[in-house]
Amino acid sequence: MALIRLGFGRQHLCLLRRRSFLLSKLIAVVFAVLLFCEFLIYYLVIFRCDWPEVKTPAHNSGQETLKAMFLADTHLLGEIRGHWLDKLRREWQMERAFQTALWLLQPEVVFILGDIFDEGKWSSPQAWADDVERFQKIFRHPHHVLLKVVAGNHDIGFHYQMSTYKIKRFEKVFNPERLFSWKGINFVMVNSVALEGDGCNLCSEAEAEIIEISHKLNCSREEHHSSRCTDEQLLPASAPVLLQHFPLYRRSDANCSGDDAAPLEERDIPFKERYDALSREASQKLLWWLRPRLVLSGHTHSACEVLHGAGTMEISVPSFSWRNRNNPSFIMGMLTPTEYALAKCYLPYENTVLATYCVAVGFLAVLMLAHFKLLASPLLFGWNLLRKLKTT
Repeated sequence: MALIRLGFGRQHLCLLRRRSFLLSKLIAVVFAVLLFCEFLIYYLVIFRCDWPEVKTPAHNSGQETLKAMFLADTHLLGEIRGHWLDKLRREWQMERAFQTALWLLQPEVVFILGDIFDEGKWSSPQAWADDVERFQKIFRHPHHVLLKVVAGNHDIGFHYQMSTYKIKRFEKVFNPERLFSWKGINFVMVNSVALEGDGCNLCSEAEAEIIEISHKLNCSREEHHSSRCTDEQLLPASAPVLLQHFPLYRRSDANCSGDDAAPLEERDIPFKERYDALSREASQKLLWWLRPRLVLSGHTHSACEVLHGAGTMEISVPSFSWRNRNNPSFIMGMLTPTEYALAKCYLPYENTVLATYCVAVGFLAVLMLAHFKLLASPLLFGWNLLRKLKTT
């Protein structure tokens, strides 16, 4: 009797050991997959991104360079359209991507080109405060890194939804500074939503601001300053970089190309003025008043390069969020007062992460079936059936 009990105890102990070994293997696989998909993949992908090299003329070889990141259309969901799973996946993706990029690339300034929020155009004061708190957590940054933001139509509404209250609410959180200079480089940040051109109060104020900025830029370009220019107004003598949410007018995305351009079936769809892009008139005014050397915009969620007028390049920056595209990206820029170089940095593909999880689930299922000796049964059944068919 004692020997039977001893044998039963050994079998029970062996069974416990096998189960604990299986459990440890399952935990190890789950931990490894989570670590890879939620942390390591961002480092592996963004590590491959390099700052472009600026080719400066010999007589300007002593110019300082500025490292700038440009991203757009984060679309943080609010209380109305938000879903906990969507928030969890897409906001975590943006947080890990942004924090990893800051750590690996060490930019000096980050520009976000509008549509930071998805529901700013209609959110209540409390919902707005909650969304701002989430934004500040996701896009937290060291004090030595500047974060500059322009307003998009989802932040303050389209022209017919825009109000002084929504603009002031946005500017209370994000610096309303329209003209920003650093290391001899001028940046102009425009509220493109207000460039409707219909003479409304907010539109008139926006145009007046741009005209004032144009005057300051013109003063900085003049070798012999006119009486209208004062020393206090003088800026670096550098053509500005124009930053806005709406792209300048173009007919469509037909001439756009690349992995992150609009899908082929959408490229020939005509753009609506004042909805998909600025109007012709507003675009011409901006180019004429500011004479920028480079324009960066968002809104379309897809990439595009467009040459305007006398050779002004515009870059449409794709969305930074998986919610808007499977392959988000951002732009890395090295700028001097006279030159610039841009490079694109892709983030992990959402399909890659989902496929990794699917493979892991399949592997865990096989591991469980093998442990309980269920994996061989279908194979053995098929082999026996094949033998019977051969003998008949």
